Amino acid sequence: MRIARNLSENGVVAGNTYDKYGSRNPFVRYLMRGFETSLQSLVKRTGVREIHEVGCGEGYWTLQWLEEGYQARGSDFSTGVIRLARMNAADRGIDADFKVASIYGLVPERDSAELIVCCEVLEHLEDPEQALRALREIASRFLIISVPQEPLWRILNFARGHYWRQLGNTPGHLQHWSQNAFIDLIGKYFRIVDRRTPLPWTMILAKCKV
Repeated sequence: MRIARNLSENGVVAGNTYDKYGSRNPFVRYLMRGFETSLQSLVKRTGVREIHEVGCGEGYWTLQWLEEGYQARGSDFSTGVIRLARMNAADRGIDADFKVASIYGLVPERDSAELIVCCEVLEHLEDPEQALRALREIASRFLIISVPQEPLWRILNFARGHYWRQLGNTPGHLQHWSQNAFIDLIGKYFRIVDRRTPLPWTMILAKCKV
């Protein structure tokens, strides 16, 4: 899997800073298993077949869902990271639809899907509420969204010896939410159906308010 690592575009960090999916670190592998179990269980709970992953990065989840038989596609603001996603698809022999698109510019006519997945994106944005308004317009049935849970995220970064000068903050993280604060934020725009807390994330399944 090709990873962006330290790729940035227009001053914004894109993709993953390290290969958390392929890590051999037992603790990282434990955390990622928890994330995957929570995410996949929520996807299955929706019962949908169509997924648009907003902020797809290098395409890890979109490609996995395509292999599982979903009608999945991905978008990301970064030209460089979408290039990597397309290369990853080619490496696996998968015909995938990855396109460059800002979360702020998503429109229903082009970008709507039964399920919108937006994981590890909002913490990178200067205006997360504008992004949530855009997601509300394109989520025809469900939204799954996740962010790091603070301050636990920074504490764990400290524990593994990373980002000490940044006080444990991962490069590119502009926003920081506790579990309750994030639930309150999503509740302003969506009806919350379920929530999971795979260490160290907050993950929410939601539907548009009627």
